[in-house]
Amino acid sequence: MSHTTPPYPSAPDGHEPPEGNRRPQSVERAMGDYAKRAGLRRDDHGQLDVLHAVGGWRGLLEAILPGLIFLVVFLLTQQLAIALIASLATALLFAVARLAQRQSLMQSIAGLIGVAVCALFARVGGQALDYYVPGFFVNIAWLIGLSISAAVGWPLLGVFYGYVRGEGMDWRKDRQRRGAYQRATLLLIGMFAARLLVQVPLFFAENVAALGVARLVMGVPLYALVLWLGWLLTRPIPSRG
Repeated sequence: MSHTTPPYPSAPDGHEPPEGNRRPQSVERAMGDYAKRAGLRRDDHGQLDVLHAVGGWRGLLEAILPGLIFLVVFLLTQQLAIALIASLATALLFAVARLAQRQSLMQSIAGLIGVAVCALFARVGGQALDYYVPGFFVNIAWLIGLSISAAVGWPLLGVFYGYVRGEGMDWRKDRQRRGAYQRATLLLIGMFAARLLVQVPLFFAENVAALGVARLVMGVPLYALVLWLGWLLTRPIPSRG
């Protein structure tokens, strides 16, 4: 990235750094690489490119349409098999389109696998409600992982945003910066908790329509909003004088 300073410079004398220095740099590099693969970057104005983080407009459609198609088709037909086929076909169509255009298949394949797992749960369970069960496990996993990262003083948004801003891991040496990233990570934790608090009762109430709408609204759109708010919350305060 041309607008950031690499957070893991090589040794100036051409020799390998001591073992004590090499380990933090390797962790930092790994986290930076993961953030890059996740699509986290800054736009031309230096702000977080939220749209790119969710895969652009195309990635947004790939994340939303299969679930939307499943919900609409099921509510119109009340036929689980037809709804599952329509959802899988939508996800497969996105993957085939990317393959035909020789684009990266990572997001499409991941989406296709996710839809297939949801379809499998619904097929085995025999109810449309079961389509949404895997999402609960995903949210629980992220909730636990983020909570652990905050508890041990390595808030995950700090690790990722530190890479995007070119801070590396230096933010951990600043109490204010560390606190800001901690709060931003807590905001993301709150999002996953809110999903469960809203959607699990709808599942047990067997309200497919409300659960489907909640899953769509609280999915990628809410995630993008929280990423943006987290970025604003952690903006460095300009030094005076």
